Amino acid sequence: MSDATTTVDTYLAMWNETDPKHRAQLIERAWAGDGRYVDPMLEAEGHAAISEMVAGVQAKFPGHRFRRLSGIDTHHDQLRFAWDLVSPEGAVVVAGLDIGALASDGRLRRITGFFGSGLTPIRK
Repeated sequence: MSDATTTVDTYLAMWNETDPKHRAQLIERAWAGDGRYVDPMLEAEGHAAISEMVAGVQAKFPGHRFRRLSGIDTHHDQLRFAWDLVSPEGAVVVAGLDIGALASDGRLRRITGFFGSGLTPIRK
């Protein structure tokens, strides 16, 4: 998978997939075998741990959906994009920014997630 948009959209589909077998297929397509995810609350490395992490988030937020809010900025092997998590009623529960690195085959090597819609301005 060499297209960053396809990789990121597959990654987000992984977060929304409740069937463990189909989620495993999405993880295989989007993540390198030793891929690592980290955000302020979660951390996982490798396909099995990533799947378990996603299942835990789904248990905490049943029926919620992740969606991409921005285009995908890329340079070299780096990427970033904005996302949010929406309740079944359509309310935004949390928004954030993910920054990642791609493996040589175009799959994710790393994702670092940040919560919030942007950087806090410096106040003088």
